[in-house]
Amino acid sequence: MGETQQKPIIYVCSDAVGETAEAVARATIRQFSSNTIEIKRFGHIQSDEEIVKIVNQAVATTGIIAYTLVQPELREVMKQEAIANGVRAVDVMGPLMQAYIDTYNDSPKQEPGLRQVLDDEYFRRIEAVEFAVKYDDGKDVRGLLLADVVLIGVSRTSKTPLSIFMAHKGYKVANLPILPTVQLPNEIYEATTSKLVVGLTIDPEHLLKIRKERLKSLGLPNESSYAALDHIKEELRRADSIMRQLKCPVINVSDRSIEETASIIMEYLT
Repeated sequence: MGETQQKPIIYVCSDAVGETAEAVARATIRQFSSNTIEIKRFGHIQSDEEIVKIVNQAVATTGIIAYTLVQPELREVMKQEAIANGVRAVDVMGPLMQAYIDTYNDSPKQEPGLRQVLDDEYFRRIEAVEFAVKYDDGKDVRGLLLADVVLIGVSRTSKTPLSIFMAHKGYKVANLPILPTVQLPNEIYEATTSKLVVGLTIDPEHLLKIRKERLKSLGLPNESSYAALDHIKEELRRADSIMRQLKCPVINVSDRSIEETASIIMEYLT
């Protein structure tokens, strides 16, 4: 990017909080190498005047607008102002809402920021999060027999963040580290008969980089065996042998996001 070009800005606009549009904006940004893109969020928009001001800002900065406006009047104002001023504006929710209306002959509630209903599904997710915290990192092996999914793998293969992510989807996930000199509990072998046990593996060089960064963040030297390539390779060989013994599916997480890995696991469940 040349020095004379303006810093890219995405204006996130909503008549609620704006979390949905911002999530889409951030997911989009991750697809590009630039780390200088700025997001400016404007929530609880209620008037045409607010929209006009935002569009004018976008004009002045050559910005992009992403909006989730459920009120049709505000949505139309945004659309017309953007067209009149030559600003690229993306309606994040509108097309899908219209598709739903056309397909199912139903009308939206048009209530900004509808809160999640405290139904059975909501409480199931809360319970799953509490479960993931309680049975994280093999703290209580009884969880291996109570979980929907059991994750195993050497240290730093994303077991904990994956457990929490899947908990927010409503799955009870326990995870168990495969440590160099520690025997696995009998519960993990029992769990393979009735639970989905998934092995997480990783390329040695990738794990080496992660572990060195971990030691650096803790202010510790990286000369320990924890961050030695030969030691890592031996850990992974042992883990691979255990996973073969358990006959569980194995996922290489080296180049996968948490979301991608979770999606694969959820496919196993269905």
